[in-house]
Order: sequence, then C-alpha cells, then structure tokens
Amino acid sequence: MYLVENPPLGLAHFSVIDVPPLELVGLAADIGYAAIGLRLYPAFPGAPTYEVPADSELSREMRRLMQGEGIRVYDIEFVTVGPDFSALALKPMLEAANVLGARRLSVCGDDPDRSRLVANFAALCDLAAEFDMGVDLECMAWRAVSSLPLAVQVVEAAERPNGGVLIDALHLSRTGSAPAALRDIAPGLIRSAQLCDARSERPLGNEAMIREARAQRLLPGTGALPLRELVEALPDHAVLSVEVPLSGGVTAEDHARRLFDATRDLLARFRSNEAAVR
Repeated sequence: MYLVENPPLGLAHFSVIDVPPLELVGLAADIGYAAIGLRLYPAFPGAPTYEVPADSELSREMRRLMQGEGIRVYDIEFVTVGPDFSALALKPMLEAANVLGARRLSVCGDDPDRSRLVANFAALCDLAAEFDMGVDLECMAWRAVSSLPLAVQVVEAAERPNGGVLIDALHLSRTGSAPAALRDIAPGLIRSAQLCDARSERPLGNEAMIREARAQRLLPGTGALPLRELVEALPDHAVLSVEVPLSGGVTAEDHARRLFDATRDLLARFRSNEAAVR
C-alpha cells in the first residue's frame, strides 16, 4: 500500500473532536484528506459527540458540501458492545450515517460473556447491513476484547460478511501484537487501519494506557511504533486514516495539517526506501 503514490487518507474525528461535522468537511478538504470519520455516538460517558439526523438540514448541507469538495464520510465512531448492548438502539444513528454515505462503524467489545458478545456483534452486523455498512471491532488493552487475536475470534465466531477488525497502530502495539500478526488474518477481515505513533515505553496500568490513547499519541513518524512493518502487512484494500487527538498548543486546522503532512512524508520515505532496496 505504501508504494502507491499519495494514497487517500482519512481524518479520524477524534483527532480534532471539537470541530463540528460541517466544519470538519471543509477543514479536511482544504488540507487534502479524502475522507473523514464522524463521532455520532459517545465513545465513553461524557465524551464529545454530534448528531446529524438523517432528515435534517444539517445532513442535507453536509451532503451538498461533501459533493462539492469531493470528500466522503468513511466511518462512524464509537460504540461499546457491553453487557447491556442493544443493536436496535443504534438504528437512528445508522440511518443518519447511511444518508451521509458512511461505510463502516467502529466498535469495541467490553462484555466478559463471550457468547453474548458474539451474538450482539452479529446482531449489529445484521442491522448495519440494512444500511450498506460494515462493523469493525477494535481491541483495547483495558476492554474485554483486549487483543487482536480475541477480536478476530469474535468476528469469526459471528460469521457475518460485513464484520471486520479495525487495526489501530497504538492498540496493536499496546495489546502485545506485532505487525506480522496481520499476515495470519484473512485479508477480508481487515478493512480499516488507523495510523499514529507513540513512545517506546508501554504505559503501566489501564489508566495510563487510556490517558495515552486519548491524549498522548504522536504524529506518525515521530515515535517508536513499527509503522513501516504495519503498513507493509496491511492488505491493499485497507482504508487508511490518521488518529492523533489534539492535545493543545495549536489550532485544530494546524494540527490536522501537521498530521496529514507527517503521514504523507512517512509514506513517501517508505516508498523511497523500497525503491533504494530494489
């Protein structure tokens, strides 16, 4: 994938979460992103989220702007599949996402009852399929689905064609998997990947890992994560986005631009190194 000249990049909404959806479209388009993600569901209690109802003027205005700017909504975040999860409760959000053209919904698994988790994930996949969307399960060290192998097991057990696993560079590292592990997964299960960087030291304890994931990520290429190996291991069809939450000191636009430029530069170095080897 990194050999492709200027591969399309998506901007995860969490990178600039204080930017409302309509403004996010213009900001991303001006910088050169091909797609955006949207936070239409609270990732955790008190987390910022936005509503763009399907039959609303905001939704219509967003669609007009996206068409004019040549940008799309790729994924919607972020749902926790816990013990009390109900897929049907998400139907209005999925309707809104479908109208905007979203293709994937990102979730995490936080139910210790494996059979119930699989059943709920399958039910969500079935509901999402009604709106032409897929569902990507992401592992996080502090959740019940705390590793890539566990995420793959849940998705495979659900047996839904639109189910997949989301590969996040930080979570992959912090949950103990190397990029080479991706080569052992059926390529069709990996539809989406999020890039960021981080320090070499793994934080100690769940609270420290949560803090790192939400406020201490680094621009791609400025840390110690094995990003080259990760990108090399991704299937060619995987959609790349960048997720590094703004932690202060710069404007949202400047942060999104730095994130875009850093990722582009990193992928260009990968291509250059590959050409030199050949």
